[in-house]
Amino acid sequence: MSQPKSIVRVSKFLSLVLRHRPESIGLTLDEGGWASVEDLIARAGRHGTRLSRELIAEVVASNDTQRFRLSEYGSRIRASQGHSISVELGLEPVEPPGVLDHGTATRFLDSILRDGLRPSGRQHVHLSGDVPTAEAVGRRHGRPVVLEVASGRMVEDGFPFFRSDNGVWLTARVPPGYLEARPGRG
Repeated sequence: MSQPKSIVRVSKFLSLVLRHRPESIGLTLDEGGWASVEDLIARAGRHGTRLSRELIAEVVASNDTQRFRLSEYGSRIRASQGHSISVELGLEPVEPPGVLDHGTATRFLDSILRDGLRPSGRQHVHLSGDVPTAEAVGRRHGRPVVLEVASGRMVEDGFPFFRSDNGVWLTARVPPGYLEARPGRG
């Protein structure tokens, strides 16, 4: 079921200001990536985007990837992951399953298998715990292909993994020796 255009529009706006360019509306994020909801509403309004607490709560609740999180009392908001700006999400290393998945487009496959996965302007490489999610991510960029990541071996070799508030697995990079494109996956 598709979401109303206003929800999609606000979700994209929140992604921009909470993950990439808070300065575009004069918003300040704390070191953990949190912003005051009241400040967000006021600054967004001055830049032509009308928000309300109710609309923000609806966007947070309806986002299928749980991209955003409100604080316990709803006074602050942050993006769960995907930042291109420096924030400290306060995540502790967690042991992942032995295999994780990464979805990409087939046009990127050769360079990824040669160079590995890099954050590409973000703080972390994003991995999923299931093939359908990885396929959906890959589809956003073209014809999808799913790469299997030997996350268990990576942990044995000293690579830390984190899990964001919305369940996305994060790591700094994945060298090519831990990647395999699986036939029939993607």
